[in-house]
Amino acid sequence: MLNWNEYRKQLMGRIGELGKLTPDTVTGYQALSNAGKKTNHLDAKTRELIALAVAVTTRCDGCIAVHADTALKLGASHEEIAEALGVAVALNTGAAMVYSARVLDAIAPEN
Repeated sequence: MLNWNEYRKQLMGRIGELGKLTPDTVTGYQALSNAGKKTNHLDAKTRELIALAVAVTTRCDGCIAVHADTALKLGASHEEIAEALGVAVALNTGAAMVYSARVLDAIAPEN
């Protein structure tokens, strides 16, 4: 099993290295990541729960490591995290349904 704390530490070190090589890339990422804090229409915990659901749908281990830690620090319960993950599961199956319909279109007699 992955040691998520160690992975997160290593990842942040590598991102620091990337920031030295291409500072504008990391600065741009940080601006996007912090945009929600400026409008504050959603609270920080809700943004982290959304980030976790998106991390699952995009299969980003680094995102999971960072946002799981932050969500817990912001007071997200295991039940809230599980509900957010349920949304991710539903979206992935929904996408599979949509693309299944596309396959049916592709094999339709008129194509």
